[in-house]
Amino acid sequence: MNVNQHSSHSDHDPFGLNSFSRGLYIGGAWRPAAGEGRIEVIDPSTEAVIASVPDATVKDAAAAVEAAASAAESWRETPPRKRSEILRRCFELMVERSELLARLISLENGKALRDARGEVAYAAEFFRWNAEEAVRISGEFGIAPAGGNRIVVDYQPIGICVLITPWNFPAAMATRKIAPALAAGCTVILKPASETPLTAYALAALYEEAGVPPGVVNVMTTSTPGPVIAAMLADPRVRKLSFTGSTGVGRTLLAEAAKNVISCSMELGGNAPFIVFDDADIDAAIEGLMVAKMRNAGEACTAANRIYVQSGIHDVFAEKFTRRMSALKVGPGVDPDTECGPMITRKAVEKIERLVADAVSRGGHVLCGGRTLAGRGFFYPPTVLVDVPPASDMGCEEIFGPVAPLYRFESEADVIAAANGTEYGLAAYIYTRDIGRGMRVASKVEAGMIALNRGLVSDPAAPFGGVKQSGLGREGGQHHGIAEFMEAKYIATSF
Repeated sequence: MNVNQHSSHSDHDPFGLNSFSRGLYIGGAWRPAAGEGRIEVIDPSTEAVIASVPDATVKDAAAAVEAAASAAESWRETPPRKRSEILRRCFELMVERSELLARLISLENGKALRDARGEVAYAAEFFRWNAEEAVRISGEFGIAPAGGNRIVVDYQPIGICVLITPWNFPAAMATRKIAPALAAGCTVILKPASETPLTAYALAALYEEAGVPPGVVNVMTTSTPGPVIAAMLADPRVRKLSFTGSTGVGRTLLAEAAKNVISCSMELGGNAPFIVFDDADIDAAIEGLMVAKMRNAGEACTAANRIYVQSGIHDVFAEKFTRRMSALKVGPGVDPDTECGPMITRKAVEKIERLVADAVSRGGHVLCGGRTLAGRGFFYPPTVLVDVPPASDMGCEEIFGPVAPLYRFESEADVIAAANGTEYGLAAYIYTRDIGRGMRVASKVEAGMIALNRGLVSDPAAPFGGVKQSGLGREGGQHHGIAEFMEAKYIATSF
């Protein structure tokens, strides 16, 4: 099967890519990397080079920390209302430029344009939400139980924050960190993924236009993240690390941050169960699964990874679900008709191929897809498997692609044990008409977020994060997101 490709963008600049790759953004200025190296940006739909961005060095890291430190006091002392108005303007500009941002995301990430549009809307909401929360940061006042003194608690910005974001949601993962950090009064250094840096730089220009002062947000790309990040974390002025990415990298960063006892927020890997009971509305469950599995072509940490269907409806569910998956149109992300875009890299496709081959070798059966598509671009078709042994690689690792393994289960106790049989605990999905059962199972499944009769769990107003090896801390929510970027200061006084 061949995928129709769109024309290469390497010989012209219809998206204004050059303006998004003009330099590192440090201290409110665009500048080349100290070593003047460049990182090529690849369109995963065509494998063409569409732009290049600066390759930051340890020297650039030091400059970014210095810029953030120089801006820290002024931003910290900026009245909350003023910070709120700037964040609100960031939201408004993102909405105004939403189509440009969505197309940029589709081009460098490959995700379907409809998914990219959804991401921009979601990403912008973090600025609107935190604009409202910035003016509601309050302290505490009380009398000590012994009556000897008063207890005053003040909440202050934690300090300079290093933010590291992945390639799968290049806008949303950045704003989910930047917005609460700025609302709290912190200055930040963002290190976006080198696969999708253009969105981060486009947003940096937007923040500047919205009135974010120089040095408050700094953006730098690098092909050597290890030494660059280590250099920033070694600076005693850096007090916060917020990372979204794999559990393996998260463990490494935690060890590095421990050297200077730096506060860490970690949003790590997932292995989400999607549980469908016999009494569920099958059509509603399939619609929910299409969202939970296929949003961003499965390249999401919250993606349904293990689909458990009770035996009474398993075969009917598998048949209907396979029809839906088979009908999805695969193509370039920027094509408005595309429903499943390419994977981010060739390496990502090779991982999927390995997982599918292992599942089939262990007795799994492919109902649709299962073979890499011919032609240029990092495409893999929507795939459904049944009879996959739970101990297969696919059952234990994040798939991060459009592959859905279905597992048959008999009892509530069995599926809870299976759902919890992983080191991860980010998200889980449950479908049942019995709300009592749904709440009971939700309380026993080990995950930081549960979607009950819903295929979408993320919301800027809700705390996002996992348990076990899926992370530390929360992002978003009524106060959780800002709290990650603040320190409580206790003052004892008598009068």
